[in-house]
Amino acid sequence: MSDLLRKARLLLPALVLCVLPFYVDAFWLRVGLFAMAAAIGAVGLGLLAGTAGQLSLGHAFFLAVGAYGYAWLAGDPGPGLPPLLALVLAVLLAGVAGGLFSPVAGRVRGIYLGVATLALVFLGHHVLLTADSVTGGFNGRSVPPLTIGGFGFSDTGPELTVLGVPFGAEERLWYLGLALLALTWFTARGILKGRPGRALAALRDSETAAAVMGVHVARERSAAFVVSSMYAGLAGALLALAFRRIVPDYFGLALSVDYLAMIVIGGLGSVAGATAGAVFVTALPLLMTRYADHLPLVATPGSGEGSIGPTEAARYLYGAAIVVILLYAPDGLHGLARRLRARRRKPAADTPRPSAADTDAAATTATTATTDTTAVRAKEHTP
Repeated sequence: MSDLLRKARLLLPALVLCVLPFYVDAFWLRVGLFAMAAAIGAVGLGLLAGTAGQLSLGHAFFLAVGAYGYAWLAGDPGPGLPPLLALVLAVLLAGVAGGLFSPVAGRVRGIYLGVATLALVFLGHHVLLTADSVTGGFNGRSVPPLTIGGFGFSDTGPELTVLGVPFGAEERLWYLGLALLALTWFTARGILKGRPGRALAALRDSETAAAVMGVHVARERSAAFVVSSMYAGLAGALLALAFRRIVPDYFGLALSVDYLAMIVIGGLGSVAGATAGAVFVTALPLLMTRYADHLPLVATPGSGEGSIGPTEAARYLYGAAIVVILLYAPDGLHGLARRLRARRRKPAADTPRPSAADTDAAATTATTATTDTTAVRAKEHTP
């Protein structure tokens, strides 16, 4: 019965996500798309920072590699490759970029690695602004739509209607995002439960103990950095498809900080926690922008009125959420949910268990009573 309930808990959210495009409008689908792309990148950073214990402030750089890699490989100017091949090559390109930096990641840790990866963000931003032929410069470049076997994930292809609901770009990309997120979950959980995950966890807890147990410290660190970069590249490519036009200013230091906030709020080292944190950090500014008219002290975009804009207000809120999480739930939303589930499994009325002394005394009393009863019966049957 417990296995059936566990499967139901997994299948029910998946079923709800699959039917959402039939009932919600394009705004909520865009929010979900951005959240799914962010969740893919956050899972990769969670493997690096939460499992391997490596601080990285350069995650935005690898998202930019994936986004611009896909846009250039599939676009014009560019090789004009088939979009699916361009998507795969963009992810591999992000992995190559991570591999080129992995010797540094294999030998440096902590705040020093954070400063080193921070340099990647500024270097990448400079390249995005100056390499006009590839990136389009300050104005960015448009993103070619993805097509697989003649099926296009955009509004420009043939019209598609499913159960009376017209499927535009958002509806089509929604299912692509679900498939990529499911692939991310499957591979990341496989890494965590397998030997690589155990090696990274041992490395995070104690490098000396991990080396004694046979873990190659530099190699495992480098591998974690490459895998995290590939997840970021996939997230960047999906973001590019959702935005349809990418600009260099989006891939700045603020984006890297956002991803750190996602894994801290959700819970370090947890795939589900990284996903929950990504949904919270991504959806909050979008929701505040939409409902700015109904929120106090928040100005509507472009109005010039009010105290702060919705984006800044959202940053204040999840900054406060980080402080609360660090103080009262250091293991994040995932750890908090786990504790609540464990508390719910306990019986409603906690009956105190008898101590060992009480158990021994009860056993002695029962033995004595049995002996006395046996003696009395023996006397009664004695002639």
